[in-house]
Amino acid sequence: MSVSDGVTRTTSLDMDQLQQRQTVFLQIYPRLPQDTAACCTLQVSPRATTATVIQNAGATLGLDMTRHYALLEVRQDGGAERMLRHSEIPVERVLLWPPGARNQHPQEEGYYFILQAQGSGGDLGSGTGGSEVSSLEEYDDLCSLSTLTEDTILAALRQRFYKHNIYTYASGILVAINPFKFLPIYNPKYVKMYNDQPLGKLSPHIFAVADVAFHTMLKQQENQCVVISGESGSGKTQSANFLIHCLTALSQKGYSSGVERTILGAGPVLEAFGNAKTAQNNHSSRFGKFIQVNYLESGVVRGAVVEKYFLEKCRLVFRDRSERNYHVFYYLLVGASKEEQREFSLLHPEDYAYLQQEDFNLEDAEDLRCEFKRLHQAMEMVGFLVPTKKQIFSVLSAILYLGNVTYSQSEDGQGLEAGPADVLYTLSDLLEVKQELLVEALTKRKLMMANNTVVLHYTLDEAVTARDSMAKSLYSSLFDWIVLHINHALLNRRDMEEAVSCLSIGILDIFGFEDFQTNSFEQFCINYSIEKVHYYFHQHVFTLEQEEYQEEGISWSPIDYKDNLGCIHLISQKPTGLFHILDEESNLSQSTDNTLLEKFKQLHHDNPYFVPTTVMEPAFIIQHFTGTIKYQIKDFREKNTDHMRPEIVSLLRSSQRAFMRQLIGSDPVAFFRWGILRSTIHIIAVFKEAGSRLDFSFDRSDDHPLEVLEDIFNLMNSRSLKHIVGLTRHDLTPRSLLHPHPRNQPSSISAQFQASLNQLLETVGRAEPFFIHCIRSNTLISRETFVLQQMRYTGMLETVRIRKSGYNAKFTFKEFQEKFKVLLPKEATSAPKDIANLLQKMGLGQSTYQIGKTKVFLKERERQHLQDTLNKEVMRHIVILQRWFRACLIRRHFLCKKDAAIRIQVSTYMSTHQYQTQHQRNLERTELRRRQHSEEHSPNRSPETGPEVNGQKASQRNTEMEKREGRGSPPPLNRPLSFPLDAKCLSHSVSPLLPSSDQWYNLNHTSSLYLSKHTRILTLPIATSTSSLYTGRCGNNREGRGNTTIRISRATRVSEQWNASLEREITDTDELRHLDEFLGNQVNELRTRVKELSATEMIFLTATMQFRETIKGMYSVLKPHISYKVLMTGYCNCVSSHAGAKQLTEVSLVVNLFQSILDGFIRGEIKREGFGLPVKLDSPLGHMFSTYQVNIRQSCDLCGFYIWVMEKAYMCSACKLICHKKCLSKIITDCSTRCDDGEPGCLHFGVQVCVLTSKTYPIPMVLLMMLEHVEMNGLYTEGLYRKSGSASHARELHQLLEINPETATLENYSIHTVTGLVKRWFRELPDPLLTYRLYKDFLHAVELPEQSERLRAVYQKLDELPSANFKTLERLVFHLVRVAKEEEHNRMSANSLAIVFAPCILRSQDTTDPFLVMKDVSKTTTCVEILISEQFRRYTEKMKDITELEYAEALAVNQLKLKRQNTISEKPSSELDAPHMDNLDPLDIDMESERNLIERIKSIKQEKGNVSSRT
Repeated sequence: MSVSDGVTRTTSLDMDQLQQRQTVFLQIYPRLPQDTAACCTLQVSPRATTATVIQNAGATLGLDMTRHYALLEVRQDGGAERMLRHSEIPVERVLLWPPGARNQHPQEEGYYFILQAQGSGGDLGSGTGGSEVSSLEEYDDLCSLSTLTEDTILAALRQRFYKHNIYTYASGILVAINPFKFLPIYNPKYVKMYNDQPLGKLSPHIFAVADVAFHTMLKQQENQCVVISGESGSGKTQSANFLIHCLTALSQKGYSSGVERTILGAGPVLEAFGNAKTAQNNHSSRFGKFIQVNYLESGVVRGAVVEKYFLEKCRLVFRDRSERNYHVFYYLLVGASKEEQREFSLLHPEDYAYLQQEDFNLEDAEDLRCEFKRLHQAMEMVGFLVPTKKQIFSVLSAILYLGNVTYSQSEDGQGLEAGPADVLYTLSDLLEVKQELLVEALTKRKLMMANNTVVLHYTLDEAVTARDSMAKSLYSSLFDWIVLHINHALLNRRDMEEAVSCLSIGILDIFGFEDFQTNSFEQFCINYSIEKVHYYFHQHVFTLEQEEYQEEGISWSPIDYKDNLGCIHLISQKPTGLFHILDEESNLSQSTDNTLLEKFKQLHHDNPYFVPTTVMEPAFIIQHFTGTIKYQIKDFREKNTDHMRPEIVSLLRSSQRAFMRQLIGSDPVAFFRWGILRSTIHIIAVFKEAGSRLDFSFDRSDDHPLEVLEDIFNLMNSRSLKHIVGLTRHDLTPRSLLHPHPRNQPSSISAQFQASLNQLLETVGRAEPFFIHCIRSNTLISRETFVLQQMRYTGMLETVRIRKSGYNAKFTFKEFQEKFKVLLPKEATSAPKDIANLLQKMGLGQSTYQIGKTKVFLKERERQHLQDTLNKEVMRHIVILQRWFRACLIRRHFLCKKDAAIRIQVSTYMSTHQYQTQHQRNLERTELRRRQHSEEHSPNRSPETGPEVNGQKASQRNTEMEKREGRGSPPPLNRPLSFPLDAKCLSHSVSPLLPSSDQWYNLNHTSSLYLSKHTRILTLPIATSTSSLYTGRCGNNREGRGNTTIRISRATRVSEQWNASLEREITDTDELRHLDEFLGNQVNELRTRVKELSATEMIFLTATMQFRETIKGMYSVLKPHISYKVLMTGYCNCVSSHAGAKQLTEVSLVVNLFQSILDGFIRGEIKREGFGLPVKLDSPLGHMFSTYQVNIRQSCDLCGFYIWVMEKAYMCSACKLICHKKCLSKIITDCSTRCDDGEPGCLHFGVQVCVLTSKTYPIPMVLLMMLEHVEMNGLYTEGLYRKSGSASHARELHQLLEINPETATLENYSIHTVTGLVKRWFRELPDPLLTYRLYKDFLHAVELPEQSERLRAVYQKLDELPSANFKTLERLVFHLVRVAKEEEHNRMSANSLAIVFAPCILRSQDTTDPFLVMKDVSKTTTCVEILISEQFRRYTEKMKDITELEYAEALAVNQLKLKRQNTISEKPSSELDAPHMDNLDPLDIDMESERNLIERIKSIKQEKGNVSSRT
C-alpha cells in the first residue's frame, strides 16, 4: 500500500484485522468499449494482488483475457487516477479511503476502482474518463527498472512524486523527496502498519526503515545507525524527527518508561535554539546532531545521548538581510505574556539590532505564539523547572540587549564610551553584574605583562568584536548547557555500568550542503563535514563492496564512481591541508586574511580540487563533489579563533546569578558539586536563623529556593553528570577558553570541529548503516535539472546499478552450513561443492548467486526462497517427529491392552478348561453313584451332592489356585453407585442400601462424579425438631438453653422433598454473596458454640471454608448460570478430598448435613428478589481511547485538520485512530478490532471471541459451561490439564457442543475429555485470545529486566485487548488460579498451566519460520505464568482480607447479641413496660453503644462487599 497517498479524512482500518478475514468485497467499475455490467462485485482474499483481481473481474464479466487490462484507483482529490501495479494489493489502498467508501465503493464518494483495457504496447486504451494516466509503470524500487539511466530514474521519481509518493527505494537505500507540505502519512496507524514488516513488502516509507533498523538490532544484537544526507532544505531534520517518533513508538510496545517522552521533548527544544529561517529553508538546522538511542537487549529504550556539532554562532550577530536569527528569540518576543515581558524587559523584535532584517515583518506571529507554548511544554518534558526556564529566558534577553550596546568616542578622546544608559542598566540587571564592571569589560582589555597588568582601550572595531564575541560565547555556552542537561535527563544509570550490555540506534542529522551568495568560514566547515559523510557512504556502498567481490574472486564488472578523497585531503591532510594552514596563520599576529589566501594559492595552485581566483578577488574556489563553491576569505582567521575574552569571563563569573556562573564554569561537574555544597551551607544558615520559629522562609538574596532543592535532590547525580560530560566533551567549549587567565594557547575552532567530526564517524563506523537520501524539490521539480543535479552529485545512478548488480546476502561457508544444514545431505560439509549442488538442485539461476573463496553470495530474492524452503523442510521434519512420537504412544498403549487381553483370555481359558474337566468328572461320579444306588436300592444312603454345588466348589478351588500362582482375571471396575428416587425405596429400611466405605470412596474420590438426569445419590433424612436443627453429642449438649448448636450426628438425614430445591439455578451474583454470608454465619456459629471439634466436624468446617472460596471466586462472573446441583456435586468432591482413608465413612454424613443447610438457604432465597448488575458501558463503538502527546505534526482521522506538535489528542490503543477531543462525538465507525454484538451463531468452535459474546453472553457460552464443570468436578483430579481423554468421546462431545450445547451433558464424559476440549476451544480461535496484534508487545514486556516492570508492562497491554477478549481472559485466568490453588491434589502449578495454555492463547501469526517460533516459547510461557502468578497472589490476598473482615464481623455480632441479652436480663419488668425508656441515661448509653455496633457491622459488610467485588 502506498502510504503517501494519505487522505485527511482517513479512518484507520487495521490491516491485521483484514488479514484475519477470509474474504473481502471489492467493487470494480468497468470502463470498456463493450457492454458490461455497471459494477462488478468481487470476493477476494485480503492479500490478493492486482493481477488476481483483474483475472477474477475478467472471468466474472466474461472478458477476452488474451488482451491486457489495467486496474485504476480513482481518488476524490483532483479526480486523479492511479494505475495499480500487478504486484500491488488493492485492499491496502482501501485502508486510506474514508469510512463511507471503505466497505462499499460508491462512485459518488469519489473513491473506487476502474477496470480499463490496455493496448498491446502498454498504453491504456481510451475510455470514457477524461483523466490521463501515464503509460510508465510505477516502481517502488528503482532497482526494478528494466533500463537504468538518469532519465528513467528521474521519470520514476517524478511520477511517484506527482501522486504524493515521496518515498522510493533503491534496494535498501531510501530516497525521500521533500514535498514542502504536510502529508497525513505519519499517524500512529502507519507505525502499526509497518511494524515487523520486511523492507519492500509494503510501499516505501521512512517508518519501514526505522522498523527494519529496530528489528535488525534485536535479531543480530548489533548497533545500527541511520545516516541522513541531502541539501539544505531537503527535509533531513524532519526525517530525523519521523525516525525518532517511530523508534520510540516501537519501544513503547512493551512498556513506556518515560525516557521516550524525554527524547521526544528534546527535539523541539534543540530545534528552537539551533534552527533558523534561511533563504532556502524556513526551518534550517544550524548545527549538526547525532542522536544515539540506547536499548536493552529486549528492545526497550533505556536512555539516549545527544551530540551536537558546530553551532553556527556567527548567525547570532550577522547573517543575510533576508534571513532570520534563531527561532527561540522570536518565540520569546512574540509569545511571552505581559508578566514575562516585564520580568525579562522584553522589547519589540524590530527594536533589537541582532534581529534587524530588510522588510521586517513577522507575518507568522500567531504561529510563533503557538510555538512558544509548545516550547514550554517540551522544556517541561525534558525536566526544566519553571525557575530554570526563567533563567534561560533571562539570558536570551541579555544577549539581545548586548546587540543594542553602542559605542562613542569619549570626551578626552582616549577611549570609548558604551551606551545608551538604559540599555546598560537593563543588561547589568539581567546579568546581575555591576554596571561599572560591565562597561569596563566592553571598552577595555587587560594585557598581562611580566610584572604588571596593562589596561588598553579598545578601538571601535575591537569593541564591536568583543561585544559580539561575548554574545556569541554566551549563546554557545547556553546551548551547550541545554544539551548537557538534556543528556543528563536522558541518561540511564545502567549506561554507566560496563557490565550491562547495550544496543543502540544512532541517527545522524548532519548539515546540508550550502552554497550561498556569500560563503564564509561556516560554510567551509559545513561542506567539509558533508564531504566526509559522502566518503563514508561511498566506502560502504562502493569501495568495500567491490573490494570484497574482488577478494573472493567472483565474476564482477567494476562500477566506476566519483571519489572525493582528493577533496578531503586538500582540506584536512597534514601538513598542507587548508585547515592546518589556517591554524598556522591564525597564530601569527602579523598575518592577515590576504596573506592566508596567498599561502593557499601558493601551496595548492596545481591541485585539481583547488581553483584559484583572480589576484584582486579575496576568495578561493573548491571543487566539491556537488560542484564548485566560492568562499570569501574575509574573517577566516578571526572566526577560527573566536574565543571569549578573559575580561568577559571574569565579568560573568562575578555575577550574582548562580545560573550565569554555571554557564561560564570551566568544569560543569566541579561547579555542580560546588553548587550543592553552597546550597547546603545556605540552607543550614537559614535553619539557624529560623531558630524555633515554625514559619520561616528562605533567604532569596542568592538563589531561588526551588533551585536549591533541585541541587539537593540531584546530590547523587554528580557521577552521572561526569559521565555525560565525558561523552560530549569533544564539542563543549574547552576549559582553557573559560578560564579568566589561560596559560596555554586554546585550540582553534577548526581543530575542535575536525576532532568532533572524526569521533562522530568512528561512532557511526562501529554500527551497521542505513542510508536516507533527501532531495529538495521546492517548485523547481518541473525544472528537472535541479533534481537531476542532486541525483548526479549523490551518485544515484551508480548506487542503483551496484545495488541491482550486487549481492545483498552473504554467508561464509560455515555460516551457510550451520544455517541451511537441514537442506544439505547428511554427509555434506561446508565445502563449496556441496553448497553449489544444493543451489543447482533448487533451480537457482547462475546469475543469481556466486560462490567465492570463503563466502556464498546471493540475491535477496534467492535468499528468501532458500529461507522459505528451509522453513518448509523443518516443518516437514517436525511433522515426522510428531507422527513418530504419536505412533510410539499408540503402540505402547496397544501393547498394554493386548497384554491385558491375553491375560484375561488365558485366565478364562484355564478356568473354563478346569471347570469342564471337573464337571465331566462330577458327571461320571454321579452316574456311577446313580447306578450303584439303583442296583443296591438302599433307602438308608444319603443323596449325592449335585453337580452345581460340586462345580462351584471346584471353581473356588481353581480360583484360589490361580491367586496363589499370581494369575487370574483383573479386578472388577468400581463404578459410581446411584439409586432411583422412588418413594417405595424410602419406605423400606435404607441401611442395607447404603454403600460400604470402600464404595463411598470410589464414589467421591474418583476424578469426577457423574450423575445422569434420571438418577440421584440417595441421601438420608436429618432428624430435626422445632427447637434445634442439630443434636449434640452425649454429655456435651447444653440443656435448658434455646440456642441452636451445629453438631453433626450420625442420625442426620435428609427428607425426600428437599431434593427438589437443588434444581434451582443461580443467575445473580447477589445470590452467591448471600450464600457465602449464610455459610460464613453457620461456620462462625460452629466455631463459637463448640470448643472441641470432632474429626467429622473438622471435615465439615474445612470443606465449607474451601467451598466458600469457590463461591467468592464466582463473584466476577457477570451472568452466572450455576445450579445448586452442580454446587452440591463440587462440595462432595471437596469433602472427599479432605477426608482421610479412616474418615471415608463420615463423608455421607457431612454431605447430608451440608445439603440440609443448603436447602434451608434456598427456601429463604426463593422468597427474596434479586437485583441485576449494572451493565458496564464500553468506549464509543468499541474504541479504547487514551490521551496522546503529539510529537510530530499529524492529522485528525475524523476532521482532517492538523494536530500540532505538543498538542494533546486522543488515540485508540487498538486501531490507532487519532483525533481531537472535540471530534470524539463525530465517531461513526466501529473500531477495526471490534465485532458487532449479537447472539452466538450456530458455531461455537473456530469463531472469533467477539462473535460468541454479547451483552447477554459476556463470556462464550460453551467455554463458560466447560470451565464451570471443571471447577465443580475436576479441581482435585491429578494431571487435570496434562492428561488427555478419549479421542472418540472428545469428538462426540465436540459435535454436541458445536451444534447444540444446551443438550450436552458434560457429566457423561470424563473430566479429561472436557479439559481437552477447553484447550481445543482456545487453539481453534482464528485470532488467539491475546490477539496476533499484541503478540510482539507481550514478548517485549516479558523481556524487561525488572519484575515490577514486566508486570506493569503486561497489564498495560491487557488494557489494549478487545472487550470480549479481556473478559474471556479474565475468566480463564481466574479458572487457572483456582486450579493452581489445588496444586497439592491436581499437581498443576502455575508454571505447568502456563506451559499448557501459552500455545493456546498467545501465538504468532507468522509460522513460516519455525525457529523463531521455538525461540518465543519460553517468552510466551513466562507471560502467561506472570498473569497466573499475579492473579494468584491477588486472589490469596483478597481471601485473607475477606476472612479478617468476617472474623471482625463475627466479633461485632457476638458483642451485639451479648449486649442485648444482658440488657434484657438486667432490666426489671416495670422498666420493660415503661413508655418513656429513652429518658433514662443508662439506657441512652446502651442504645448509643448498640447503634455504634450496628454501624460497625454495616461498615464491615460494606467493606467486605467492596473487597469481594474487586477483580
